[in-house]
Amino acid sequence: MSEILFDVNLQQLPDEYLTGEWCVASRVLNRNNPDSALAQATHFYLQPGTLKVQAPELQDTGNWTVERDSLLNRPYLELQLLQEETRALITRLRRSADGLQSQLSLYFQSGMELLLSQPC
Repeated sequence: MSEILFDVNLQQLPDEYLTGEWCVASRVLNRNNPDSALAQATHFYLQPGTLKVQAPELQDTGNWTVERDSLLNRPYLELQLLQEETRALITRLRRSADGLQSQLSLYFQSGMELLLSQPC
């Protein structure tokens, strides 16, 4: 990514900023099942209400929503796949001024961390 990326205020994060195709730029596994779709994912496709996870030898589909905790209004990504349900705290979203480049950091309940980027 050659453009400068700016942090988005997560308390005012519009869901539209999360839609589109995301590539997994980096991953840190912890207690996550290394064979799960999320642990092997190379691409996430987020469309309004619909999620598709693509991995080298498998695909999984499901739904996603953004939920916020009542105390600090922190955004969580709720993922319901056919094989797995989980929740990930959105720890950082960075975007270019024109909105064409983005980086999304997710911290999952299992301790897995993903850095996603757009465009792929």
